[in-house]
Amino acid sequence: MIKVKVVNKGHQQLPAYATPQSAGMDLRANLDESVVLQPLERRLFKTGLFIALPEGYEAQVRPRSGLALKHGITVLNTPGTIDADYRGEVGVCLINLSQEPFEINDGERIAQLVIAKHEQGDFVVVEELDETERGAGGYGHTGVK
Repeated sequence: MIKVKVVNKGHQQLPAYATPQSAGMDLRANLDESVVLQPLERRLFKTGLFIALPEGYEAQVRPRSGLALKHGITVLNTPGTIDADYRGEVGVCLINLSQEPFEINDGERIAQLVIAKHEQGDFVVVEELDETERGAGGYGHTGVK
């Protein structure tokens, strides 16, 4: 397990893993008062958290499956990426894709934070790419069955 430095300027508890094998930690809304997210409205929610990730790592902000399934609330820029050199407040851009207003309360679990290793790529210009069985088959190329 890697160490992630965190400053908590909010009034919520720190994110924590719910089970020993959880991939994500819940992020909570850090609000002074409840906010009603109208249908198709999007809004940035602050968490009060500022993090410093080790080099070679990123944090991904992902939707919570229960909010998405039950209420149509999801993270608009899924996954949101927090780079290792970012030092601003962690925010969550939520959108209400349902037809009903949804109230978000202080301390509500609004997203998940997943910490992951990553590599940087170095593009090398070539004239053509090697052949594969798949080739240029993209979206839907394998059919519906």
